[in-house]
Parts: sequence; structure tokens; C-alpha cells
Amino acid sequence: MSMSSGTQFETEEDSLVNDINMTPFIDVMLVLLIVFMVTLPVVNHAVKVNLPKASAAQVDKNVHSEDISILQNGEIAWNKQPVDDITFRQKLEEAAKLPQAPGLRIYADQGAQYGRVAFVMTTAQSLGLNKFEFVVDNPK
Repeated sequence: MSMSSGTQFETEEDSLVNDINMTPFIDVMLVLLIVFMVTLPVVNHAVKVNLPKASAAQVDKNVHSEDISILQNGEIAWNKQPVDDITFRQKLEEAAKLPQAPGLRIYADQGAQYGRVAFVMTTAQSLGLNKFEFVVDNPK
């Protein structure tokens, strides 16, 4: 009989293993990675606007401004969320009540009717919002 800490029936092969099995942890992490990679493009909401080409100065991202998109079919989106004309006016009224009036970045599709762009601008001006930035693509 030996003086080891195990029982008399234990052999060297039967002793306890003190290592952590990392395989299940790695499998879970890989599954989570794949899930995030698949869902990330779905989460990114963007309004597809065919911007006109022009040379312009770079936009200062530090200034508080609201994004207004005008699509080719005349629909309006406020910060990438589609809104109807009544909701659009309500959003403008809320923005006009802020202590520091925000600027309005207008993303007008190249095929958008001038009347819709004029509607956006005149509605904003009637509420006291008169800082406009037109966003365009750089010509290549």
C-alpha cells in the first residue's frame, strides 16, 4: 500500500484533472461572434438617397444638427426615420423650442422634386430654423 493521497484503487490515469475545458467556452464565443456579424448590417438603418455631385466643404460633425432626407418619391425622413408631413412639422416645432436651435442637414435625392425641398425649407424657416446644410457627394 502506498502513502499517496488517493485511494488504494486509484491509478495514475484515474487521478483528477485540474484543467478547465475551454472548448465549450470557445464554441459559445464563436456562435455569438457569428450572430453579431449577421445582425449588424440589419441594425444599421440608412436612408438610400442618390445625392447630387458637387464640390463642397467638409461638414463639421461637432455642431448639433438634425438630418432631413428627401427621397426621390417625395417622402421625408427625420434622422433616418420616415415621417409624414404633420409629424415632420411637429419635429421642427420641437427643434425650434430648443435653447440652441439646431442646424438642418438636408439630404435631397438628385431626383427629388424642387417643391418638396422648398416645402422643407419654408416650413423650417416659418418656425425660426434657418441654418441649412445641403449634403452632396464629391464628384469623382
